[in-house]
Amino acid sequence: MLGIPMKRPYLCGKGAILATTLIVAAFVAGCSSGGGSDTNQPDPYQSQSGPVNCGSNPVLTHAMSLLKTAQQSTIPWTGPTSGPKTQPNKTIVYIAQDMSNGGVLGVSKGVQNAAAAIGWKVTVIDGRGTVAGRVAAIGQAVALHADGIILGSVDSEEEKAAINQAAAAGVKIVGWHSAPAAGPVPGTPIFTNITTNATDVAAVSAADALQITNCKAGAVIFWQSGDTIGISKAETMRSIVQACTTCKLLDYVNTPLADTATRMEGETNSLRQQFGTKWTIGLGINDLYFDFASPALTAAGVSPSSPPQFISAGDGSIAAFNRIRAGYYQMATVAEPLNEAGWQAVDELNRAFAGAGPSGYVSPVHIVTKANINTNGGPQNVYDPNNDYKTHYEQIWKG
Repeated sequence: MLGIPMKRPYLCGKGAILATTLIVAAFVAGCSSGGGSDTNQPDPYQSQSGPVNCGSNPVLTHAMSLLKTAQQSTIPWTGPTSGPKTQPNKTIVYIAQDMSNGGVLGVSKGVQNAAAAIGWKVTVIDGRGTVAGRVAAIGQAVALHADGIILGSVDSEEEKAAINQAAAAGVKIVGWHSAPAAGPVPGTPIFTNITTNATDVAAVSAADALQITNCKAGAVIFWQSGDTIGISKAETMRSIVQACTTCKLLDYVNTPLADTATRMEGETNSLRQQFGTKWTIGLGINDLYFDFASPALTAAGVSPSSPPQFISAGDGSIAAFNRIRAGYYQMATVAEPLNEAGWQAVDELNRAFAGAGPSGYVSPVHIVTKANINTNGGPQNVYDPNNDYKTHYEQIWKG
C-alpha cells in the first residue's frame, strides 16, 4: 500500500466538502446503510472521557500528557498582550496557495476581518494550486505596491526566488504554514511563520487513537511525500503507535492529498479486504482523506460507528466537523484556529512595519471531539478559541 513518492499540491476540493456534507445529512436522516458484516462485531472503542495507560514508554507518556491538555474546552489566552500600535495606511496582500483548500480559505477570512479592524486595505490573490500561479501572485502583489504580504500555505522553499524578489522590493512578509516550524524562517526574508506545533498535533491525534481503543489500536496512517509538515506529522504518529506494544501499525499509506478524490475509495476498500475489522483506526495528516474514505465505507455497507474510525492531525474542515457531530466514521480532528491565525498574521505584519520583533506566539493544540464540539465549534463548524483573541489584538493596536 505504500505509494510512490511524488510532489503534489495540497488541495481540498469544495466538491468533496459538499459531497461529504450531503452524505452525512443522509446518515442523520436515517438513510445510510447500517448493514454489512461489521455491524455485529464487538465495539472496539471505549469512552474518551478517561485516560488510559499504554505503558511507561516516555514517548507515550508525553503524548498522553499533550492529549489531556488538548482536550480541554476552555482555552486561555497565551498570546501577546503588548506590542506596537497600528501602523497606519498600509496595503497588504494575502496570497493563497489554493483558495479551494479549506484551511487557506479560513485564514484568508481572518486576515480580512483583522485588516478591517486595524484599518488596512487587503487584497486576496489565489495561486490556484500551482507553482506558476503562486509565483505570479507574488509578482502581482509587488506590482500593486503592497506594503506587506501574507503567504497562505505558500512554501518558503518552493517559491523562494519570488519571495526574495518581493523582499528586495521592500515588502514585509509573514507566512502561515510556509515552513515546518513557527517563528522566523532561516535563510528567507519571512518575518515569521505561523503554525501550530506539527509534532504536537500529530502526537495528540495518535494519543487519542490509543485512548479510544484502550491501547489496542489497529492503525493505518495516511500521509503524502513531498510535504515537510505532513511527513513530520506522519512520522510522529507512526512512532507513537509503534511505541504501544499492544497496538498494531497495519499500513503506512502514501496518498497525495490532491489525489484523494480518485484514490481513497480504492485504498479504503483494499485495506478493508486486507485487514477487516482489525483496522480500527485511520489516522491522517489532514481531514481530506476522510472526505472520500467515509463514502466508500457507506457504499460497502459499513455502519458509521463500526471499524474503522478516523482521527485527523489537521486542519478541522467543515466536513470533518459534520462527521464528528453526526458520529459518521470520524471521531476527532486536531483543528487549527484559522480565524485567529489570520488575526495573528496581521499583528505580526504590524510588528514588522514598526521595526519590532515577532510575537513568538504559537497557538495551543486543541482536539475537537463529539464531547467538546459545541464549546468551540459552535453551529458554524469552525474551531474558534474562546480566548477573546480579537479584543487582545485590538487593545494592542490602539496603543
